[in-house]
Formats: sequence, C-alpha cells, structure tokens
Amino acid sequence: MMRRELIPYTSSRGLRAMPPALGRRRTASCLRTALFLFLVTFVWLQLHVASLGGRPVPDPPPDAQGNDSVAALLSMVPQGLHKYLTPRPRNASAAGNASDAAAAAAAGPARAPLNISDIRRNIERYNEQQSVLNEDAFGPLTNDSVVIVVQVHTRITYLRHLIVSLAQARYIETVLLVISHDVYDEELNELVQSVDFCKVIQIFYPYSIQTHPHEFPGESPGDCPRNIQKEQARKLMCNNALYPDLYGHYREAKFTQTKHHWWWKANRVFNQLEVTRNHTGLVLFLEEDHYVAEDFLHVLRLMQQTAHTSCVHCNILSLGSYLKTYNYYADSKKKDGGPAVAQKAVGRRTSGNNVAPSWGFQVLPTLYQHYQKAEATPWISSKHNMGMAFNRSTWEDIRRCADFFCTYDDYNWDWSLQHISQGCLAHRLHAIVMKGPRVFHIGECGVHHKKANCESTAVISKVQHVLKYASKHLYPPRLTLTVTTTTKKQKLRKGNGGWGDLRDHQLCVNMTRSVR
Repeated sequence: MMRRELIPYTSSRGLRAMPPALGRRRTASCLRTALFLFLVTFVWLQLHVASLGGRPVPDPPPDAQGNDSVAALLSMVPQGLHKYLTPRPRNASAAGNASDAAAAAAAGPARAPLNISDIRRNIERYNEQQSVLNEDAFGPLTNDSVVIVVQVHTRITYLRHLIVSLAQARYIETVLLVISHDVYDEELNELVQSVDFCKVIQIFYPYSIQTHPHEFPGESPGDCPRNIQKEQARKLMCNNALYPDLYGHYREAKFTQTKHHWWWKANRVFNQLEVTRNHTGLVLFLEEDHYVAEDFLHVLRLMQQTAHTSCVHCNILSLGSYLKTYNYYADSKKKDGGPAVAQKAVGRRTSGNNVAPSWGFQVLPTLYQHYQKAEATPWISSKHNMGMAFNRSTWEDIRRCADFFCTYDDYNWDWSLQHISQGCLAHRLHAIVMKGPRVFHIGECGVHHKKANCESTAVISKVQHVLKYASKHLYPPRLTLTVTTTTKKQKLRKGNGGWGDLRDHQLCVNMTRSVR
C-alpha cells in the first residue's frame, strides 16, 4: 500500500503557512472573540458609567444596615428638631451633672397618677375649649389648607418621629394638625403642645377604656367571657349573653376601642369642631406610627388636581401603600444617575393578623422608571387605608351610611368602611394611589402584632435612609395616572367579628347623631 506524504503548504515567498481555509476559520474565531469581549466591556461601561454619573456607587451606610441607635437616629434629624425626640428634664436639680441630667431627661421623676375623675374633667375641659395653638402665628384655617388628623394611643416614641417628619415637610405651616387621643397622658400632652411649626388642636376620645375601666365601653365585671358558649352565657345571665359575634365570641374592649375612636374623631372633625365648621378641603388621616416624606403635601396637591381633571369619580387619595417592594428611581427621561435605594416591606396588613413590615436595602443604580406614577383604582381597605385623605362631600356620603358602619360585625374601621363602599354608597369609593409611597408604617407593634421590644427604632432608621436616598426624586412636577378597572362584582365580605354587642352598635350610631 502506497503511503502519501503530507506536504506542508508553502507560500509564494517560500515560507511555511497555514492552509487558506484553516486560516480563515481561525481569523473568524478571533474576530468573534474580540467582538464578544467588546460587547461585554461596552455593556459593563454603559451600566456603570450611566448609573454612576462619573462617581463611585457608595454602599448603603452602616446605619442603613442595622445601626438604629439614638445617636444614629439623631444624626439624620436637623439639630433644631432634636427637641421633639428628647424628653424634657423634669427635675431642675439634675442639671448640675450632664449624665444625671440626661438620665433625668430620659426618665423624669415619678408623677402621682391622676385619678379617673381628674382625667375625665381634663378631657371635658380640652374638648369644650377647643383651643387652637399657634393660630396667631400661622393664621386661620382656609379651604385650601389640609387638616391632618392623627389617631394617638400611647406609643410616644413613634409619635415623636412622626412629628419630626411632619416638621420637615414643605408647606407644613399651612395645615391644621389635629391630635386625637384615647389616653390622657401628661407627657404626650407636653410633646403635642411643644409643636411650633403649624396650628395644633388636641381632642380626646371621651369613651375610652382609660376613663371607663370597669364599665362599658371598658371591661365590665358583668360582661361575658370571650370564649364562653352562648348557652352557658344565658345561664350566667351576663350582660351581653344574647350578643356574641358571628364566630360565637363575646366582645373585648381593647379591640372595639380603635373602631370607636376612628368613627368618633371623624365625626368630631367634620361635624363638631368650630375651627373646621366651614372647611371643605382635604382631611388626611394618619396614625401615631406613620412617617411622612417631606413632599407629601406637594404630592397630595398634585393628586387632588389630577382627580379633578382625570378621575372625577375618585373620592379618596391614598399616600401610603403596603407594597412588598418599591424602588425610587430617577426619571427615565433624565437618567441622571446616582444610586437608587429599594425599600422592601415584607408582609402587609391583613385582617386579624396585622404584620409589621420588615425592611431590606439594596442599591439599584441601573434601573429607572417614572417616579410620578399614580393609579386610579377601586378602594380596597387592606391596601389603601394608610395616609388616606377625603373631603367633606365624601364624608357626608359615608356618614349617611352610619348604620352600615356601626352594625357591621367587624372590629376594624377600614373593613367597615369597605362594607359601606360595597353595600351602601351609590358610587363606591375609588382611590388615587401613589406608586411611590409618601407615608410609611414604622410601628413594630400594634393591636394584632406584638414583639418583645415594641419601642424598637430599627424601622425608623431604615425609613430615614430610604427617604435620604430618594430625596432627589421627590417633588414630581406632574403625575402620570393609570386607571385600573374591575368588571368582577365583589361579594359582601364576611366580617372578622368582635363587634356583635348591641351596646357597641348603639354607642357608634350615637356618635354620629351628636351635634355641636
């Protein structure tokens, strides 16, 4: 068999070279590799240079990663507002030593507790006088002013931070701040009366557990135990034996008070206070464990204008949301770079199981979207109950449905409002909701949710950092409205119970019938 000898290819110049086909393949492979590397490098540069604007991306500061000490919180607050976060010293003799003074400021001397009669007299005096603080400095209330109503229980730490956030808001000097208490406490009073950046009035819910500890609306010794069977209750002849809730349980005052308080304060502000007698503007409802962005009043005005021009059937404006994740980004048209911080709240409020949000931070420098987006949607109690505002016209529609609110077997005021919307109103409640929240929930504990440390400020610290990083994306010049409609007819929901006692029904309805 003849063996063929392989002869290497030689060029015209006599030098050994690769065959033409093999050379072309190798050249093409090199070009593809170079092109791939170029594309990878180009994309990397685009992502980083565009997002950084020529500046390095800072990692989230240490405070955003868990440092919620008092010093860290104070560092995020202007010096002039520290007074709202630091309890006043009540013992002048402690001023000689700085550490003693700090301890006295933190604790204060023990006060002799007021008896029930004293508390009732003080509440009656406040509610009768209706004193508006700082009115001489900021002038009378006008119809284009916002009335902010804050429902307050006992969580003074959260209230301090809410006040600090309000103090930093633009146009705050134009509002009337109504603080509605269901506990009379001198330290709370001192804090509220120290507010000097707007008009302030205090009102006190007069049918509280504090003022009625051993009688209805508090816990009466003759009331039926929560879990007793109805037949047993009838044999015992306890006060409310015939009126368990739809799950067979009897009332608990600590759960009924929140709904009573909300309904009372709404009636009080719209129908009983002299200062708001002729006010037809917006009333914004907040709670003591909320925190506002500095542009919340600016955004509220934009929402109101948008409702007038693009959503005439929208009758509630909602500044807060329970989104699991929300990212503040630069305007997609500008793409001006800089880090964008994602605010992540895991868990949302659900009936009967109010889960406090947990927070995480991530820097997202490469993603953009419009920060002025809003949505028009049917109002849903579990989504749109935080930082909501409406005017007197909407209130009158709600008030005419008092029986629906007051007899619905659910101890949640927002579920009861949803019941009104679905079963009583001629036109259901529709909301304009901001995609980027301007009201945040900072409470670690509530009616349904308890932790070992209910005074934790970890969430407050993280909200401060969210707003710090989002600051350049606030104050949008306009809103882009997306309309969401639903063709599915919603069934009337079964309530959560806790509101079967006829005494609660009657008390609630009587609040509506009260006149000036």
